[in-house]
Amino acid sequence: MAYVPQDLLDRVSALEREVRTLRGRAQMRPALNTILNGDVRIGEGGRLIAEAANGNRVFMTGQDAEGDWAVGMARSVSGTAALTVGDEYNGSGAGQMIRTWSRSGEVIMMDDAWCDWMLGRPWMPFPMYPTAIQGYEGGTGWGFAWVGRGPAQNAVLVLKFSTISSNGGQVRVNYVRGSDSRTLGTWTIPSGSTWVDRTIVQPLDGADFGEEVTIQIEHRNSTAGAIETRVFACYTRNTFNAGEVPDPPASLAAAATAEPTAEARAIPGDPNNDRQEA
Repeated sequence: MAYVPQDLLDRVSALEREVRTLRGRAQMRPALNTILNGDVRIGEGGRLIAEAANGNRVFMTGQDAEGDWAVGMARSVSGTAALTVGDEYNGSGAGQMIRTWSRSGEVIMMDDAWCDWMLGRPWMPFPMYPTAIQGYEGGTGWGFAWVGRGPAQNAVLVLKFSTISSNGGQVRVNYVRGSDSRTLGTWTIPSGSTWVDRTIVQPLDGADFGEEVTIQIEHRNSTAGAIETRVFACYTRNTFNAGEVPDPPASLAAAATAEPTAEARAIPGDPNNDRQEA
């Protein structure tokens, strides 16, 4: 026959036993150092920070003091940055860049702050090769003095060369991409024994990353004589400001035209339409 409590004391004793059981179980918490399932969410300006024993920050993700959402890894010994994503929300166009840092604090590898489809650093050499008429005697027709062909990797071309002409002449530089050829400039070289230096700084308009482009230096004599052109530097580098961004390649331009604007994507009456752009 089942036991049936007969008085209030029995009932109170039973309740006390249940409370003791629940209290004991409440103290049996698992160690909070393992995530077996589910997500850990950090938002509203929060950050996750890991520090070495010496106090140096070696990892951080979340919103930094400047307002950018970033990921950073640093060296435990010195505390200097090793790899960062973002961490520069200052209106310069550099927000959300990926950068690898040297131990001395210099950026040794990065994407371009202004040109989304090109490499920023390292700067890449663009080889130029002399032709048989790099030193041109007698002829007055245009001829190739130097030619280089290679993949576009950085956004801006820098070409430095010098020309001399005994009886006067001309020199010009062409930028060729596929079937499109453009003359970047034509200059008159005076007669005499003075070398005329020239520097070309030209965004690689229309070129996609890795697309092959060609640089040509042509020269000619005004009258029968001799003209010579020498190349001293040719490389590509990152943009220094928004004005150096090249015209985008056709594929990116078409995608930008086809992509609907934020207003077109907005759903009327949807409270999520009020977005803050990072």
